[in-house]
Amino acid sequence: MASISHSSLAFTGTSSASDIFRSSSNGVSGVPLRALGKVRLGMRRNLAVVAKLRKVKKHEYPWPEDPDPNVKGGVLTHLSHFKPLKEKPKPVTLPFEKPLVDIEKKIIDVRKMANETGLDFSDQIILLENKYNQALKDLYTNLTPIQRVNIARHPNRPTFLDHVFNITDKFVELHGDRAGYDDPAIVTGIGTIDGRRYMFMGHQKGRNTKENIQRNFGMPTPHGYRKAMRMMYYADHHGFPIVTFIDTPGAYADLKSEELGQGEAIAHNLRTMFGLKVPIVSIVIGEGGSGGALAIGCANKLLMLENAVFYVASPEACAAILWKSAKASPKAAEKLKITATELCKLQIADGIIPEPLGGAHADPSWTSQQIKNAINKEMDELHKLDTEALLKHRMMKFRNIGGFQEGIPIDPKKKKNMKKKDEPINVKTPVLDLEGEVEKVKQQILKAKESSNEPPMLPLTETIEKLRKEVDTEFSEAVKALGLKDRFATLREEFSKVNAQNQLLHPALKEKLEKLREEFNQGLSSAPNYEDLKYKLDMLKELSKAYDLAEKNNKAAKLKQEVNKKFSEIMDREDVKEKVEALKAEVENSGVSDFNDLDDNLKGKIVELRKELEFEFIDVLKSLGLDVELKSKPVEQTLPSEVKTKIEELNEEINDRIENVINSSDLKDKIELLKLEVAKAGKTPDIAAKNKIVALEQQIRQSIAAAVESSNLKEKHEKLKAEVSKTIESSGGLDGSLKTENPNEDSFSFDESRVVGANRTFG
Repeated sequence: MASISHSSLAFTGTSSASDIFRSSSNGVSGVPLRALGKVRLGMRRNLAVVAKLRKVKKHEYPWPEDPDPNVKGGVLTHLSHFKPLKEKPKPVTLPFEKPLVDIEKKIIDVRKMANETGLDFSDQIILLENKYNQALKDLYTNLTPIQRVNIARHPNRPTFLDHVFNITDKFVELHGDRAGYDDPAIVTGIGTIDGRRYMFMGHQKGRNTKENIQRNFGMPTPHGYRKAMRMMYYADHHGFPIVTFIDTPGAYADLKSEELGQGEAIAHNLRTMFGLKVPIVSIVIGEGGSGGALAIGCANKLLMLENAVFYVASPEACAAILWKSAKASPKAAEKLKITATELCKLQIADGIIPEPLGGAHADPSWTSQQIKNAINKEMDELHKLDTEALLKHRMMKFRNIGGFQEGIPIDPKKKKNMKKKDEPINVKTPVLDLEGEVEKVKQQILKAKESSNEPPMLPLTETIEKLRKEVDTEFSEAVKALGLKDRFATLREEFSKVNAQNQLLHPALKEKLEKLREEFNQGLSSAPNYEDLKYKLDMLKELSKAYDLAEKNNKAAKLKQEVNKKFSEIMDREDVKEKVEALKAEVENSGVSDFNDLDDNLKGKIVELRKELEFEFIDVLKSLGLDVELKSKPVEQTLPSEVKTKIEELNEEINDRIENVINSSDLKDKIELLKLEVAKAGKTPDIAAKNKIVALEQQIRQSIAAAVESSNLKEKHEKLKAEVSKTIESSGGLDGSLKTENPNEDSFSFDESRVVGANRTFG
């Protein structure tokens, strides 16, 4: 500062004080006020002017002494409050990351040992590093919602300004809401990405405790939202696209903020954002809480980092409301559907920006680059829309959120009340009423038999179902009365787990089951409802037998009808008719009435035709899924008693061998598994269940056949077979011709004795 001598200056004459001060602008400028104050003025009154300078702390802000003009982001970057931290943030380990820390400690210990001993531990280090990388990958690709919430809140997670300075070429922060306030929890500014200008705004959290207190932990007051709205108008006026970064637990909810109009400020922002004529892209980089996040989140595109969350209420608050405990927050986080993946499915978020393994804080620069790529991609798409289409796009994005259809009644099953439903009370039907119903069904079955009609299946089925429910209720009461309810419940859970995993019953579990069954059966007679249970069970067994018999008769009748229809089709064929008629004519021409008197040539023709037809009938029966066995005169009747005894002994030996094989552990397990599969498949198994059952049956058969062949039973069988053949030959053999009581019979009908079962499985 220029200065002159500080000596007192005297002014004489009639000069006034105003003339003296005016003279300072005419050449006496630079005279200190302190000097002027000591001037004695030639006036009636003495006047002194004194100015005191207050000492203040010297700041380097806004400019340092030697600003670097080549700093990243341009020289205006020096204006920002946001400076790199002097110390690196301390590493913070989340609870679910402890297994990774253990492996990391092992790696450090091995390296330390290698340095101290000079030995080569490179193989062990590589092995541990591979194990660490695999564990990291497994952990971060299968995160639960609450774990993602913890990552979104990580103290070292990159903040809004971290990302902005990484992705922009130039950036200058703009302050103030033009009403006397500047909220540090919301930061706004203009920046460029690849030569294109954007208006950036976002929630700013602190990187340490001091910054968090200064930034109010990223929770804005009304001044912050009004500052953001001012910048939105500014961007709209100049045509700058807007990019907002969301990272807040919610708007600051103290008394002062409410007095200053927190709700009004948020609502005003919501309304304003839907009218802005420039593209808007919002990115959730941490946690987006309620209206505090939405106040700068009404965008054309909402993107989320992979481990970010966006919610109406925090999981802790939701758990406290619904389950009266914040400990239920993992359950609440899952039910709220707050992760990026779930919100994309619900079409609330429009895209997911990937994060490195370990979260965004593991590699902030790489994460920022992904954000930059996403911004460029979305802005290129939005710039193609004209103003009207842009506004409509933004409006329709929010109009389409949620699935609503008017005028369609809601299925009551979808209604969920917070209060648990009371368990249904099983009201028992009086025994007399049940007797009446059962008697009525019996009468209907008897009438159907007398009139040769099918028994009424519907009333029979309904009565059986009702009786089953009654028996179940009685059993439950008996179990409760005997004090076995908890043990039954525990066993049922264990059994259902085994059944769900398609595993074999563990011997210990099987033993528990048998023991409980024996205990229940022994104590059942002492149960107070034993008589009712026994009576209802007897009625159920009786009706079930009637049902099974009726079902069997119906199936047999239908099968018989179908078989006879197929046989008739064969017999009505022209070629078959011609052959039968030709043979009839030959028999009539021979003039013989008895089959045994016919000549051998004619007998051969008849036998040949019958064989031909018989093979066709067998094919028909097999096509219906039946096993066919042609019955002839038993060989045993023509054998001597010694040979018969040998056959019986061999059969017993074979049966014993098969029984021993079945009781072996491996085959027994397979049979148990087969029983389980048959029970699960039920009456109408699907293709997969059928294939599984058939494969198991084949394995069991092969095991039995292999066991029998490995013994000397096969040799005994061959010897006995040869002996039987010799005996038959020595006795003059058997008549191989097909004899019939009525050789002139034209038609063939279905003979049930010729059909031996179908679809037999191991019981």
